[in-house]
Amino acid sequence: MCEFDMITGLFPYEYCESVFSIDYQKLYNMGYRGVMFDLDNTLVHHGENAAPQVEELFARLHKIGFKTILITDNDEERTKRFIKSIDTPYICDAGKPSPTAYLYALQILKMSKSQAIVIGDQMFKDILGANNSGIASVMVKFIKTPGEFWIGWRRYLEFLLLFVWRMTKYYQRLGGIEWNKNVT
Repeated sequence: MCEFDMITGLFPYEYCESVFSIDYQKLYNMGYRGVMFDLDNTLVHHGENAAPQVEELFARLHKIGFKTILITDNDEERTKRFIKSIDTPYICDAGKPSPTAYLYALQILKMSKSQAIVIGDQMFKDILGANNSGIASVMVKFIKTPGEFWIGWRRYLEFLLLFVWRMTKYYQRLGGIEWNKNVT
């Protein structure tokens, strides 16, 4: 893999403010039938339980016709606590960005790569893993706590890479899927 391929492998298909700002009906109309979610800092802040808004999101996705699955590097205890009121399968200790868990998730969902989409907050784990697996990816702005200033060097590198991404042919490969940029 050349140096440029290593960088473009980090580029998401889309970037959205949050999981709540994505037009899931548009994704469904495009032929997607499965949503693979990261957990921490994608759906809730690290370590938190599912909020009612997250539970409603999963219910809405299932009503549209999507199958869902969590792919997380968390352990089973943490994941079970999160999905207490959510009906979705999960894969724990996923070892992201290895494609193994993503490909296993396709088997669980009983669908092809072209029918699934990965949504996560980390370019070096969620997005790279999806892209290495041949699955479309959406990066969302990570959830941070109010007053949190140091976000880690990888987050700053992600900002830089997203800036570069916006000037490439890889920008918005799904044609824009965010329905309301003001929703967080």
